[in-house]
Amino acid sequence: MSALPDCQTLLLNLDAGVLHVTLNRPDSRNAMSLAMVGELRAVLESVRHDASVRAIVLRGAGGHFCAGGDIKDMAGARAAGAEAYRTLNRAFGSLLEEAQHAPQVLIAVLEGAVLGGGFGLACVSDIALCQQDAKLGLPETTLGILPAQIAPFVVKRIGLTQARRLALTAARFNGSEAERLGLVHFSEIDSEHLDARLHQVLSQVRQCAPQANAQTKALLLAAEHEALGPLLDRAAEQFAAAVSGAEGSEGTMAFMQKRPPKWAAE
Repeated sequence: MSALPDCQTLLLNLDAGVLHVTLNRPDSRNAMSLAMVGELRAVLESVRHDASVRAIVLRGAGGHFCAGGDIKDMAGARAAGAEAYRTLNRAFGSLLEEAQHAPQVLIAVLEGAVLGGGFGLACVSDIALCQQDAKLGLPETTLGILPAQIAPFVVKRIGLTQARRLALTAARFNGSEAERLGLVHFSEIDSEHLDARLHQVLSQVRQCAPQANAQTKALLLAAEHEALGPLLDRAAEQFAAAVSGAEGSEGTMAFMQKRPPKWAAE
């Protein structure tokens, strides 16, 4: 088990192979400060090679997910000049890249404000759950700035046509619309139903072998940019190794013996 970093802006709780990460700046609706970005990156790095952590649940404290970037950080960067702005902005993009490629199943639980940077985090989740009355949007252009690091992930999540509409109008929308757009997978009427859906999703994740899930996630992401032939060649090699590996052997044996595999009972 890897040691988790000490955090000032996050609450961490590891339970039965699930790392619950709560953005904990409720006074600012969990605005994404540079400190929070650094801590999230450190948490992801600390469990990157820890197969005992099978899922990461990301949510916000105080009824909000994340209201976007921290204006105080941006004001502080102003005094340091353009390079400070670039560094601040790119650090968040690095977080999105690292979250996108985390080997664990990344689940975003969205409530209240899901704006700007929070919207970006939703777009890199494997599974997104949303309360119907959440308020989502890309408000950057109303501030005279642009969703610089978020935009590519939004396009990949919901497609170029809808991304252009949302980014160029800064339109706000709720969880039901987010489900229609394909941004989230489930939109629930209240917090009780949201928690029940999270429990269901985690139960489903636990049925899947951890290493098989990690390799499958990497394969799906690679399909966006790798040439098909070489990708299929590599996938065939991974398949052959998996069939004869520990998880493949256990999964096959469990099926034959009509019992759950060991990872489903952990």
